[in-house]
Amino acid sequence: MTRDGKGRETLEPADPAVTPARDTRLWWIAVGLSVGPAVSNGLARFAYGLVLPAMRDDLAWSYTEAGWLNTANAIGYLAGALAALAAIRRFGPRNLFIAGMVLTTVALILSGLTRDFWVLTAWRILAGIGGAPVFIAGGAMASTLFRDDPWRNALAIAVYFGGGGLGQLLSGATTPLFLEAYGPSFWPETWLGLGIVAAVGCVPAIWAARALVPPSGAVPQGGHARLPYRRMLPALGGYFLFGLGYLIYLTFLVAWMREDGAEAWLVAVVWSIMGIGTMLSPFIWRRVLARSQGGGAMALSNLACGVGTFVALVLAPPVGVLLSAAVVGVSFYIVPTAATTFGRKNLMEAQWGQSFAVFTTLFSIGQMIGPVAAGALADFTGGIGPGLFLSGAILLFGAAIAVFQRPLTAGPD
Repeated sequence: MTRDGKGRETLEPADPAVTPARDTRLWWIAVGLSVGPAVSNGLARFAYGLVLPAMRDDLAWSYTEAGWLNTANAIGYLAGALAALAAIRRFGPRNLFIAGMVLTTVALILSGLTRDFWVLTAWRILAGIGGAPVFIAGGAMASTLFRDDPWRNALAIAVYFGGGGLGQLLSGATTPLFLEAYGPSFWPETWLGLGIVAAVGCVPAIWAARALVPPSGAVPQGGHARLPYRRMLPALGGYFLFGLGYLIYLTFLVAWMREDGAEAWLVAVVWSIMGIGTMLSPFIWRRVLARSQGGGAMALSNLACGVGTFVALVLAPPVGVLLSAAVVGVSFYIVPTAATTFGRKNLMEAQWGQSFAVFTTLFSIGQMIGPVAAGALADFTGGIGPGLFLSGAILLFGAAIAVFQRPLTAGPD
């Protein structure tokens, strides 16, 4: 770390020399950090949508109970985001990132060691508590890569968030087929397997965090500046609505497909397409992210997610769900990427971690409401379709809100 003129510590790679070797090292660091969202989101959160039908069949849950487990994860995510908001300046993003990776991995493994609903709730909360600092601190660290090159900086941030697609691809290509082969009662072993994959993923993620931020003392408290919350309201509102809407889709899409008679191979293909789309999304959206100074990128990616959700409902399977997975896959990680890029372009570096923690807090509140509310709606109506319709409508509303976000600094949007 180095200190600026006001005594604030800033993240800086260990080798500050501007050379091709350093650039290559920075890209490897971005890839290593991207394993963080692969574990915290791709495995610990989104894979629940794959395991949910088996857990529901084996444990005889209602849709409300099934939705509650992901709401519990969101409660933990909110607690983790609030803790990260308070601790990121004291302990630094590197330490929060590493601690979150370990905690999330432990929670995944523990989820395979019980069949009790409330104990599972506790482990889902624990996974959320660990996942939030991974997402927040990793985003803050990725924001420091290529700080003087907005194009490569935006791409590096997108590569970081795009790592979540790796977790989706790994879980999507294996989980439905394993559960089909061994039956619904195999779900505990599925969580154990995901936990082992997460443990392996800790190795490159922790290396990247240590390579970016050399060991040092706590970050000092001086130099703090309050965020301009009122001027950020459209972006904050758009991000809250994204959290509210997208997790309904990811929680219940597979259950809706299985309810409609979809076979395991189709579920695996759909989830894998979504994961591949997520990994490709940094390259598809990089120009939009690099050019956007205000809420444009967030609005467009929210819009794409909403349209993708409705595609699954409007077009007949398998075309509808395959196209939906492709559109949502290339778009939904761009919303948090846009939130991080917005902070990177409009705020002081000392505020980046705080900014994304605030975004993530609102995002977490939305996630808390969405799955359990959609589950209750499914129990009331007798099907998951109305909840997916609600998901798409919320995402479109989020796009309409975010489009009003103006740059906090001069520049085109």
